[in-house]
Order: sequence, then C-alpha cells, then structure tokens
Amino acid sequence: MDTSRFVIRDHQWAKMEPHCLGLKAHPGRTGSDARLFMEAVFWIARTGAPWRDLPTSFGNWNTIYRRFRDWARAGVSERMFNDLSDQPDMEMAMIDGTIVKVHRAGQGAKGGLSGQAIGKSKGGWTTKILALTDALGNLVRFVLLPGNRYDTVGVAPLIHGLSFDALLADKAFDSNWIVEEMNARGTTICISQRPQRKAPLHIDEEMYKWRHLVENFFCDLKDFRRIALRTDKTDLSFAAIINACAALLNSK
Repeated sequence: MDTSRFVIRDHQWAKMEPHCLGLKAHPGRTGSDARLFMEAVFWIARTGAPWRDLPTSFGNWNTIYRRFRDWARAGVSERMFNDLSDQPDMEMAMIDGTIVKVHRAGQGAKGGLSGQAIGKSKGGWTTKILALTDALGNLVRFVLLPGNRYDTVGVAPLIHGLSFDALLADKAFDSNWIVEEMNARGTTICISQRPQRKAPLHIDEEMYKWRHLVENFFCDLKDFRRIALRTDKTDLSFAAIINACAALLNSK
C-alpha cells in the first residue's frame, strides 16, 4: 500500500485516537486498525468514490462502511473535530453558506429527501452547508439545511452560547433580528447591507475584507469530492464526513 498518500499526521492522530471505538483498551469487541480505518474514510471523502470501490488494501468495503455508520451514530467524528479544533480565535466570527448539488447516489434515503437536509432549488436537489468560522477562517460550527431554505434560518443554532467581538457576513444575513441580537450583545456588526434597508448601518470596510476567509474554508472543504457532490443519502453520514474533513483542515 502506498502510505505516502495517507493524510493523517502523527499529531492529528494523537488527538483522534482517544475518541475511536473498539480500541484494545476498551471492553467488548476490538476493531481492526483504527488509523487505517480513518484513512479509508478520508480516501472515500477525497475521491468521492462509492464505498464498493474502496481499495482492498484498506479491508472489506462493507465492513468499513458499517463501521463508519456506527461511528457516525455515536458522534465520533464530531468529537474528533472538537478536539482537533483547539481554541478558536473569536475576535471575529464569520458566517456564510454554500450550496452543494446532491448526486443521484445521495437521493435514495428511506422516508424521502425532506428529512435529510435536501430541498429543491434552482440548481435542482441541493443541500446548504451553513458555517460559522473564527477569525482565522477555521470552522467552529455548521448546520445542514435543505437548499431551498433561507440562510438566516440556521443562524440561531450557530451563534447560540458563543461569544465573539464582531460578526462578518454578506447581505444574505442582513436581517433585523440578527442586527438586534448583535446590538444586544454589544457585538460589532459587519454585515453587508441590503439596498432596501431604510437606515443603512455603518460597516467597517477594511474589516469586511476578511470575510474572504470563510469563502476560502468552503473552497478547501469542497476539495473533498464526497462533500462537493453530496453522495451520502443521510444527513447523519454527510455531517460525519464534514466533521472529519474539517478536523483535518483545522489542524494542519
């Protein structure tokens, strides 16, 4: 196996390993090489390939897929993300959303699409990833929405319980309730104004230029083809892939 293409570095694995299930020190069934398993997940994420096409050097594809689903249900990748993300720089928070078109392979979930953060928009069946990053452009939180929902719908869970000095966003987030919430917190508002706002707010133009960092994050995230194409049928699996990939990005 060509290990030169592996992506997990030693300092990253040191933080990932304690969250793995089925380690030798754990009671119950012991899983196979957890680091190789995570490399298999990242291979799938990078290539966007079906699980059936996973190289046999990683092991049996079905066993690895079922293990991934078990870990997704247990929130393993979310805990890895939280540990590898360390302390975010909350001098500024940046919010933005991006649309990913749902691949045909991701449209067959039981119960239909409505419960899997998939909706019909101008681009067809799509999912919206709404993200909040810190001042360095590192992911702090994200939510998944159907592609036809307004961006502001997902803002409340992103900002709940978080403190930051300034909020940067484009005009899709120029909402009265967001402005009122930021004023109540004493947070600097740096949100591009809609033309119809009767009394436009003063925006620090130099500060607003830093908003490109959240856009850069989405570009890096979409380098993982499984995210850019959304081939996962369930929002549970899709969120697990995003958490795992964001953990790598935040801990380079």
